[in-house]
Amino acid sequence: MQTIMSEHFSYPASVVRDEEGFYLVTFPDFPEAATDGNSREQALEEATDALEEAIAGRINRGDSIPHPSTRRSRQALVTVPAQMAVKAALYMAVKEAGIRNTELAKRLGADEKEIRRLLDPHHRSKLPRLEAALEAVGKKIVISIEAHA
Repeated sequence: MQTIMSEHFSYPASVVRDEEGFYLVTFPDFPEAATDGNSREQALEEATDALEEAIAGRINRGDSIPHPSTRRSRQALVTVPAQMAVKAALYMAVKEAGIRNTELAKRLGADEKEIRRLLDPHHRSKLPRLEAALEAVGKKIVISIEAHA
């Protein structure tokens, strides 16, 4: 029986109020990501952007993207926006498969330039093409819709 590995893109975040009254958000899995806000709600909204940029930075540098650590009590859960989550999943799958962009291009019958765009965290790629690229490396997208906590 084959084990199916799924990627989840919701990361625990610590929210602490500082002596000046701001709420500081940090991520145990991304030490480079931090943000703040005037309220806890505002800080968590900003945290989504900080997390997205941390992941984009790791993709751009060729660094690994960690799996989310276990959420501890009093930690918030910050979810990566869908477009970035799919791009991060593709980036991770390509790294895991150990293939180059040229090989993925060949599998998709595409130009290597298109693969660079698919892996570019700031390029607005179309979902069907991202889905096809994931399928070319043996992965598929499964969508889950949940109520806000």
